[in-house]
Amino acid sequence: MRPALSFQSVFAAIAAAFALTACSFFAPYRIDIRQGNYIDETMLAQLKLGMTREQVRFALGSPLVADVFHSDRWDYISRFKSGKGDEAEQHGVSVFFVDNKLSRIEGDIAPASDREAAEPRTRVIEVPKAKN
Repeated sequence: MRPALSFQSVFAAIAAAFALTACSFFAPYRIDIRQGNYIDETMLAQLKLGMTREQVRFALGSPLVADVFHSDRWDYISRFKSGKGDEAEQHGVSVFFVDNKLSRIEGDIAPASDREAAEPRTRVIEVPKAKN
């Protein structure tokens, strides 16, 4: 004769089965990941044509890419990966110098606020000349 199953062992088995299946309903928490140089419109608004490299570095920070073969160009690249599994967003801004003075800026600019727009805007920015 087999011993009868007790209430506690049946409850423990049901609780274990529920705990194992519950893991498939909930995804683990994943953090948002930001990499590179985050540049937005408010930071770019500080730039003026004719600024020196040091002034640009003060306004935007050190560039992610400063190529020795293209010494007149700095690239600021940022990448954002949402923890929700959305596709990664990548933005880039290139700053060009002539005679070590800022001459133009190109690239896709992130909005000043994450709430403003979901799509990046690509444009060339007209930068006013610095007053000497």
